[in-house]
Amino acid sequence: MKYLITGGAGFIGSHLINNIITKADKVIVLDNLLTGSKKNIEKFVKLDNFEFKSHDIQHHFEITEKVDYVIHLASCASPLAYTKFPINTLKSGSIGTINALGIARKFDSKFLLSSTSEIYGDPKVSPQREDYWGNVNPTGPRSMYDESKRFAEAATQAYVSEYDLNASIIRIFNTYGENMQLRDGRVVTNFIVQALNNNDITVYGNGQQTRSFSYIEDTINGLLLALNYPKSEIFNIGNDNEMSIKDLAALIIKLTNSDSKIIYKNLPVDDPMQRKPDLTKSKNILGYQPTVNIEIGLSRTIEWIKNNLNNMV
Repeated sequence: MKYLITGGAGFIGSHLINNIITKADKVIVLDNLLTGSKKNIEKFVKLDNFEFKSHDIQHHFEITEKVDYVIHLASCASPLAYTKFPINTLKSGSIGTINALGIARKFDSKFLLSSTSEIYGDPKVSPQREDYWGNVNPTGPRSMYDESKRFAEAATQAYVSEYDLNASIIRIFNTYGENMQLRDGRVVTNFIVQALNNNDITVYGNGQQTRSFSYIEDTINGLLLALNYPKSEIFNIGNDNEMSIKDLAALIIKLTNSDSKIIYKNLPVDDPMQRKPDLTKSKNILGYQPTVNIEIGLSRTIEWIKNNLNNMV
């Protein structure tokens, strides 16, 4: 089997490659390295079945060899990145998705779109099921990311409807683990870096807003289950163990044995108050079941960050 992965040098992409590389006939990665890193894929570059192309999928990519799977991961997914690169974020979700879908259509490949729980916005229902339409501000400070993914989903569905493309969508909830960028504004990396340096841990709002954190191993397992599902579908992928941001900060302080104190700052505009996936559909149809609990996943992540603090990017 041959795979084409856009954004494959990123956090999720590098873990996906690590999972499939020994079984794949070939893995082709397209990445403009705007938020991805060659360091994430350096152990693959000498392999005969791996090929890296420095390319932004928002521009046409000509490929002649047939690929069996097209996995569209390319996107600025962290708050700092999509705020810094709003137009690129919009284009990767719109033009980039159309280009990736075009490749899948050309070869009748199975297509998988990596979407996000952000399409639910600041939800008015919890947990969030796949048939919930969401509560999104189309012009707010997060809109370039939210709306790029909402367009990407609409484009994917259009290719399913018009061209009968076999395409699935996964809505990934907060995922953490090794290979994350350490200065990208995500809450897990922020808190761990602050705790390891014994700095104050900055919590926005009163800390009672909730998230559901999925360790990367569980997210990749869900991605692969959706990729290999024979029909076009939409699945939530993540962990349904909901916890408050304040409790996350306290747990990280405990696991790092840190002297950090929690301080509180104003809540950003449109910051969702609650995030919890309804995994009923994924569990019943895919047999998906997250298995790594938060303490084990955080401990692994903390150890990796300890070893990479001097190489923060």
